Amino acid sequence: MQVYSIDTGFFKLDGGAMFGVVPKSIWSRLHPADDNNLCTWALRCLLIVDNDRRILVDTGIGDKQDERFFSHYHLHGTDTLDSSLAKHGFTRHDITDVLLTHLHFDHVGGAIKREGDKLVPAFPNAIYWSNEAHWHWATHPNNREKASFLRENIQPIADSGKLQFIPVPHETPYLDQLVPLATASFTHNIQVRFANGHTQAMMLPQFEYRGHTIVYMADLLPSVNHIPLPYVMAYDMFPLETLQEKESFLTEAAENKYILFYEHDPLHECSRLIKTEKGIRAGETGTIEHLSAS
Repeated sequence: MQVYSIDTGFFKLDGGAMFGVVPKSIWSRLHPADDNNLCTWALRCLLIVDNDRRILVDTGIGDKQDERFFSHYHLHGTDTLDSSLAKHGFTRHDITDVLLTHLHFDHVGGAIKREGDKLVPAFPNAIYWSNEAHWHWATHPNNREKASFLRENIQPIADSGKLQFIPVPHETPYLDQLVPLATASFTHNIQVRFANGHTQAMMLPQFEYRGHTIVYMADLLPSVNHIPLPYVMAYDMFPLETLQEKESFLTEAAENKYILFYEHDPLHECSRLIKTEKGIRAGETGTIEHLSAS
């Protein structure tokens, strides 16, 4: 197995929304905002080469939306999905699988491209993976979340005939006890963990690499600065569930020395965890190559 961080640039989101009930006087010391209260976030994907499969986890925000849409998110940076793939010797045609952690626009936007007046898969040789519970949630969105589930990002995947579902394990009730995140098998070497606080049935890929367990955090932990338990995004549909999921997972990850891969942290690609008097916090940070080599 080989893995490659695929950087697709940066965007901006409201700092208050990203840190929820935590006061700006506290979170801004960790993650400064601009004059409009916007913070910079990464759009970082992951390419996993697993035997003859080249699996791209998430796709960034893409480039097919109009100027008005992108004006809200201030895209910047020199990296693109294509340039990052090329840096490692790959093109879109080499991707065999696109594993979508969830269908919010900043995770799935790059999965579909415009080809003339049509919307078509951006990875023509790939199978696209979601799960039935999240697909139904995204295609029948609630009023609060529907602005994140854009039809032009989602429906063309189904129309292409390349959509497949990963089975969702039987759900265990939360809020009464701490339980591990449910797990399903994706390949022989890759599992997915399911979290339901941010959105229904979000998938977190987990795999062994160089003797270390790597977990792609998606939006359960958008950044290192979201590790403390109260740091829960206002975007989360079920924040109390997120709290329980975080506490259970962070305990497991710290005890087992997992390496966490962050999709949105603008500075830190990965970290380990340490236990402190204040709770579990980030330990050593670095790239996936650096941390997995130690």
